[in-house]
Amino acid sequence: MMDAAADNGGECRAAQVVGADGEMDGAAMERFAAAAGLPSRGLSYAVVSILGPQGSGKSTLLNHLFGTSFTEMDALKGRHQTTKGIWIAKAVGIEPFTVVLDLEGTDGRERGQDDTAFEKQSALFALAVSDIVIINLWCHDIGREHAANRPLLRTVFQVLMRLFSPRKTTLLLVVRDKTKTPLEFLTQALKEDIQKIWDSVQKPEAYKEAALSEFFNVEVTALSSYEEKEELFKEQVGQLRQRFYHSIEPGGLAADRRGVIPASGFCLSALQIWKVIRENKDLNLPAHKVMVATVRCEEIANEKLRHFLSDKGWLELDAAVKSGPVLSFGSRLRAILDSYLSEYDMETMYFDEGVRTAKRQQLESSMLDHTYPALETVIEHLHVVALNKFKSDLDQSLRSREGFAVAVRQCAQAAIVEFDAGLRDAVVKHVEWDASKVRNKLQDHIQTHVESVRNAKLAELKANYEKLLSDGLAGPVQSLLETGERDSWACIRRLYRRETENATLAFLASLSEFDLDHTISSKMVSDLREHARSVVEMKSREEAGNVLMRMKERFFTVLSRDRDSMPRTWTGDEDLRTITREARLAALRLMSVMAAIRLDDKPDKIDRALITALLDGGPFSQKRSVEFTYDPLASSTWEEVSPRDTLITPVQCKSIWRQFKAETEYAVAQAMSMQEAHRRSKNWLPPAWTILLLAILGYNEFMFLLRNPLYLLGLFVAFVLSYAIWLQYDVTAYFRHGTISALLTILSRLLPTIMEIVTAIVNMSHSQKKHSANRSHHPPTLHAQIFKNQTWGQGQVQYESPDSPSSSSSSVDSNNNGDES
Repeated sequence: MMDAAADNGGECRAAQVVGADGEMDGAAMERFAAAAGLPSRGLSYAVVSILGPQGSGKSTLLNHLFGTSFTEMDALKGRHQTTKGIWIAKAVGIEPFTVVLDLEGTDGRERGQDDTAFEKQSALFALAVSDIVIINLWCHDIGREHAANRPLLRTVFQVLMRLFSPRKTTLLLVVRDKTKTPLEFLTQALKEDIQKIWDSVQKPEAYKEAALSEFFNVEVTALSSYEEKEELFKEQVGQLRQRFYHSIEPGGLAADRRGVIPASGFCLSALQIWKVIRENKDLNLPAHKVMVATVRCEEIANEKLRHFLSDKGWLELDAAVKSGPVLSFGSRLRAILDSYLSEYDMETMYFDEGVRTAKRQQLESSMLDHTYPALETVIEHLHVVALNKFKSDLDQSLRSREGFAVAVRQCAQAAIVEFDAGLRDAVVKHVEWDASKVRNKLQDHIQTHVESVRNAKLAELKANYEKLLSDGLAGPVQSLLETGERDSWACIRRLYRRETENATLAFLASLSEFDLDHTISSKMVSDLREHARSVVEMKSREEAGNVLMRMKERFFTVLSRDRDSMPRTWTGDEDLRTITREARLAALRLMSVMAAIRLDDKPDKIDRALITALLDGGPFSQKRSVEFTYDPLASSTWEEVSPRDTLITPVQCKSIWRQFKAETEYAVAQAMSMQEAHRRSKNWLPPAWTILLLAILGYNEFMFLLRNPLYLLGLFVAFVLSYAIWLQYDVTAYFRHGTISALLTILSRLLPTIMEIVTAIVNMSHSQKKHSANRSHHPPTLHAQIFKNQTWGQGQVQYESPDSPSSSSSSVDSNNNGDES
């Protein structure tokens, strides 16, 4: 035996382990295993083999799939046997370690009729030692008896169960030179064929009722032509290669690892299995004449298929279909198909009837596969024309204000009639065509369009009524909540029910033309009612979010304005405590209104709980028992109010009330200060009875002063000084800060003030002499007026707070400085 000459980039070379004479070279396999490092792999390895007809590209597929270097056939030198016997190699770059077996192709002319035993033996060997068996099939061989290896698989199934214990093997059927036939159709056909083979084989008693799935896991894939679409072929092989990574892991391509032989014993195991297979005498192949009939009928069928694909009439018909609808398509295509089927029948009439019939069916199926896209295009044209007709007719009917349901029925019926007429013209007798399927497809598309239009109309209708409800509820609800009156929610309920009922009746009338199911219409009406409620809830929650601001506005309104909405003047006669309580009560009732949604007209105790807990002093009021410590607001829910309808929880009410009181205390304190100030401004003089008492008791002193004018003069001077001091300082303002502080301030400033007055009098006298000397230049009247102005200007003083560090210079000083300058 010989080794392949090619080297896999540093990897071990492929080795021939079974020669053309059918003898296994155990030494060659041992050398390969040692060079590849197989014995050290334990159970972490997989075995992949390939079966298929000679010249079907098995070696080419393996080389591209696993990076091996099996010898490939040179098509330019003719089609001949390339792989002889069985070759083994290691997959490059794939984990786990993968052993690849390339088997001699079946149905080779080199062996002639003597190849049957070796084909069966090699196939049985591959199934026995492999985790994955690739079966290489031509796409056009699917459905054939012999080209698809059906007799070979049948015999292999029988012998496998008789010779070896059950082991689940993955059969990977690779369909080569894939046509336009969808892969799912090919997969279904292949799996049905394998199942039929399994059902037909004779099984041992132990496995008589066993299912195919107990022994084999069948997978199907397809590859494009290597010669015609090489790049696409390589891309698809790359995708298939990914499936062999981690193939022995759970869920991998190697479905079952039961009975796996350790890698160190693989060579011995393979040698014993081949020996058992070679000694078996029950392997037979079908008769040669059936194989010849299969090959010849296939050649004739392929020739007719090529002629059909190049037929001028068919090409013209196919081109015409792509550009638009074609009249009499079915009759024209039927004539072309019948002509080529008749020629096939004439040329194959002397071959085996079973093979001839099978190949004729395959030829007919292949031609129909090529015509199917054109037929689909014709039907698609008919479908589009009918659907467009329905759409335009429906749109025109709806614009003419016809009822929606009536318009849909009339337009759909007209479109189906037109579609059926075109379908009868396009039908082909060779195809078992079910017109109901395409008609149902059109009806489904019509129904889809109807639902789309109806949904759009209903959505527009619903949006209009929802907007109508929103406009009718949002503004009034907000206004009623802002008032915060006791009957606010009663008014909101009446408004909500009135607007909802009016909108519901009008909405039901509009829905009648759509011929809707009662359940759907009821659901839409229910949604409309729910929308109305959601509008009220939304505005309620929006206003509840501004409750603190609204409470302060209400408090300041009640506090600062009387019942006639006139601004209050705090003269000291108002009952500020009562007014403050009324203002807080109004704010608290506003919070009570906004604390919960009351659309269900159920009584609650929110208002009373808030007034009791927040306004009347709460549970710790002096009017209550000391042992009673229950706080009605120490909860996150209100009694008799559902969480959905709760806008402000009791705990939140307490927090808002604390913040409200903190932000309104200043206004109350300011009002109290204004009252106190007004009260003090009226009471700086002694009471009238005190003055009368002084007059009675001081009569003797008064008569004494009248009899002594000198005392009167002294009193007059004291009065003048006191009046000057009064003008210089705001004595009333001093006493507002306390009597003691006022007296101390006046005494500390008395002497400086007297000195300022005396200085002003001296300056005034000096100024008078100066003006007398210049009397010839200034009129006397003008001098007197200036003197008068200066004298009175000295009395204009500015009030200064007693807390200021020092008083400013008096106006008298200012005038004096002006004169001196």
